[in-house]
Amino acid sequence: MDDAPMVGLMGRVTGTVGPGLVGEVIVRVRGGAEHFLAHPAPGTGRIEPGTVVMVVEYLPPRTVYVTGAYDG
Repeated sequence: MDDAPMVGLMGRVTGTVGPGLVGEVIVRVRGGAEHFLAHPAPGTGRIEPGTVVMVVEYLPPRTVYVTGAYDG
């Protein structure tokens, strides 16, 4: 995935992300949509399915840290 930077991409939660949980998000990348295991970014609480998120850290090959895209 080196050809497609992940940080800053938007996705949608498909499995609850939260402290102590390994959730799941779907992210549009490389001309398609792919699922990634997801953890909340530090200081981020529970993120429910359907929430739009932004990738803030990527750990190859399939793990991302996310935060709510529209958090104030």
